[in-house]
Amino acid sequence: MNQLYAEAGVKRKDTAASMALKALMLIGVLLGLFLILFGQLFGYLGVVIIVLVFFFFPKLSVEYEYVFVDGQIDFDRITGNSKRKTMLRIDFDQVEIMAPINSAALDSYNHIQLEKKDFSSRSKDSKPYVIIASVENSKVKILFEPSEKMVNMIKQKSPRKITTY
Repeated sequence: MNQLYAEAGVKRKDTAASMALKALMLIGVLLGLFLILFGQLFGYLGVVIIVLVFFFFPKLSVEYEYVFVDGQIDFDRITGNSKRKTMLRIDFDQVEIMAPINSAALDSYNHIQLEKKDFSSRSKDSKPYVIIASVENSKVKILFEPSEKMVNMIKQKSPRKITTY
């Protein structure tokens, strides 16, 4: 049994908003500690603030993992280095084209309003690929950063649907 298998992953770059939210959460922890020291009723409020911060802080760390298995690709989101959720699963029968983001092969799709799903790192020096696929009766534009091995496996499975220039 010769199945094609490749996986790749990227860590989502922190935006200014997420860094500001992290800073606010750290200030919230300090405020919670101060309220605990302040008194009885304020102590409960301080504990609630600290518990909420420790619950939501790991959710700001986001990674994406892509798994290609024999013509099907899964896009998983990993939050806090522990919780995994499959965000999207597509079969390459649904794919119209896959190409690098600046490829001329995607020019015919630029004028069409497509739903966008971004599973990339959003880093300036990344080179994401775009998949245009039909998912649940609508066309979707998917951004992701596959490894070279994954691109080669996809070429083997669906050579007419991928453009690498």
